[in-house]
Amino acid sequence: MKNIYDLYQQKLATPTEAIARIPRKCSLSFGLGPSNPPALLASLAERADAEDIDEIDLYYQIAKEGAKPLFKTKYLDRLHFHANFMTDLDRKLIQEAGTSSVIDFMPCYLWQLPRVLQELINIDVFMITVSPMDKHGYFSLGTSCDYSSTLARQCKMTMVEVNENMPRVFGENLIHVSEIDWIVENHKPLIELEERALTEKDLLIGSKITEMVPDGACLQFGIGGIPNAVAKSLTNHRELGIHTEMLSTSIVDLYEAGAITNSRKNLHRYKTVFTLCWGTKRLYDFIDDNPAVESYPSSHINDPSVIQQNDNVVSVNSIIEIDLLGQVNSESIAGHEFSGVGGQRDFMSGAFRSKGGISFLAFYSTARNDQVSKIVPRLTGPVTDSRMEPMYVVTEHGMANLKGKTNSQRALALIELAAPQFRQELLTQAREIRLIR
Repeated sequence: MKNIYDLYQQKLATPTEAIARIPRKCSLSFGLGPSNPPALLASLAERADAEDIDEIDLYYQIAKEGAKPLFKTKYLDRLHFHANFMTDLDRKLIQEAGTSSVIDFMPCYLWQLPRVLQELINIDVFMITVSPMDKHGYFSLGTSCDYSSTLARQCKMTMVEVNENMPRVFGENLIHVSEIDWIVENHKPLIELEERALTEKDLLIGSKITEMVPDGACLQFGIGGIPNAVAKSLTNHRELGIHTEMLSTSIVDLYEAGAITNSRKNLHRYKTVFTLCWGTKRLYDFIDDNPAVESYPSSHINDPSVIQQNDNVVSVNSIIEIDLLGQVNSESIAGHEFSGVGGQRDFMSGAFRSKGGISFLAFYSTARNDQVSKIVPRLTGPVTDSRMEPMYVVTEHGMANLKGKTNSQRALALIELAAPQFRQELLTQAREIRLIR
């Protein structure tokens, strides 16, 4: 094998030179969120401007600032967008185009996504931001292992955008220079996910959940104020473990408080493990070159059969709405796709299989300045989680365990969690659809 530094120089190119190697017609995917490769994606947009592509199918999650140059209506005849988790860029493109059909959403549980992209869609080109190469010839995928680790090794052409700001993370998150086709360099600050100030509702709901979390629990947190409130209120707990889909900044507080040791985990003991990371620079600095932190593909981290191997798994996620049967919509608003499926169901299922495991769906009981109830007689969007999945449901008005409850018992329990001004109406609707007598 050639000297790794010779290989590096052989594959080093400008973004324009690298993008010129992409077929005019192909399927292409890229790293999510902080791993969006901005220089490569900007060059792809330039090639689209030059009408030097025929048809490229884009498969992706969490397109942010780095992918912004692609999200223009003038490219819709050449670029076809297939999101698995939508953001403001997707929604803005839909608004500008005047139709939701410009984003052809692809439903898929996160634990299944690497296999679907690799085997069923057969991605041709993959590109991602990585950390600088180490002395052994390895780059780190940093914040984005998820589907990236699989595609980077299995697709027909892999391009990496080296950024000195991308943290170096261990686990199944390293890729060798010999596995890469093209290398570009672009050192820009990573995008951050700032934590919003916690509200009284966040703290109230968070405190209800915290009371249920034992010392030694293995935690998974979703995104949002309520999961952050739970994390911040667990600082007095001890010997907690982390096995989570998304690693967020609130984890750092738990580490600094001495609450996280990962010592009671059966799997990945003494290690905090995740599949994607998005937070502040404080979080990126924390995971950088940290031997106590590892990242693995979502096909491993989010697989319920893997999650169950740890005892006392506690899963905390938010939702958009829940109906009186216990069916959950976590991705759609007013009949339009808003975000995506993510790994919520993966962890609810894994937590219930875990010895002593529990899962929480936590949310404000209302939306739109208390004008809309999030507890509804029937969902207005697709079923993200079937009625068989939810365990504990929590709002600012209380908590209910849906497991073991009949349809009528579920309906009455959920009505009690609704805002008072909606309870009578929900009770009437429950009778009309014959959930209760």
